[in-house]
Amino acid sequence: MATGKLLIGTSGYDYPEWKPDFYPPKTARAKFLEYYATQFNAIELNGTYYRMPSAQQMQNMIDRTGGKVQFSIKAFQDLTHNPHIGNYQQLIGEFKKALEPLQENNVLLCVLFQFPQSFHYDKPQRLYLDAILKEAVDLPLVVEMRNVKWQNDNVYQSLRQRNIGWCISDSPALPDLPKLDFTVTSGLAYFRLHGRNAELWYKGDSKTRYDYLYSDSELQPMIDPIRYLLANAEIVSIFFNNHAKSQATINAKKLEMMLQGVE
Repeated sequence: MATGKLLIGTSGYDYPEWKPDFYPPKTARAKFLEYYATQFNAIELNGTYYRMPSAQQMQNMIDRTGGKVQFSIKAFQDLTHNPHIGNYQQLIGEFKKALEPLQENNVLLCVLFQFPQSFHYDKPQRLYLDAILKEAVDLPLVVEMRNVKWQNDNVYQSLRQRNIGWCISDSPALPDLPKLDFTVTSGLAYFRLHGRNAELWYKGDSKTRYDYLYSDSELQPMIDPIRYLLANAEIVSIFFNNHAKSQATINAKKLEMMLQGVE
């Protein structure tokens, strides 16, 4: 029987092109987040990847969502895409300070460290990963690896020992990308769906890469594995990153319907 708490949302929300399919036609952009909070109980913030957030920004988002939404905060890109960076301690300190309002209001789901495919499973990268995870140890953490070599039992066991979540990823079936594997390494099971746009994964930009709509026949086989996650984790969070053309919201709502009665 499912026992975990189920959270479903999208990766990002500030997409004007989501009108009118998701946001009502007359919704002002400044009111997008308020509307989002009426539809989903969790959100993955992408903006924090591109620029360091502030505590004031985070408090503003709490106020706009009325405390009804759990936040997954993507780590600032210099921490994940520059393993030779020398001031990671300072950056993580700034990041922690910014997230204090989320922690104080019990709406911080986790911090997502998303590493690129170029972050290889070799000793320098493993040492860097160890260092930043130790620096951020007092935050709820999830790591996403885009290189399949990280997908091994040694990594899983190390994450379990630290109570750090492994991001389960659904991506195109390409040789170097992780395979879909519903592994749980902490009390938080974290599932990101990027779409399966193999043709444009390396050729397209961030919009065309994630231009993909999951069919019902692709979502249905995920139901039993999600039931497994619910039975083996305290919280199961599912985020759709196929944000082009509002497809993330369409698929998130469809999956919600499919999972009705699972909790």
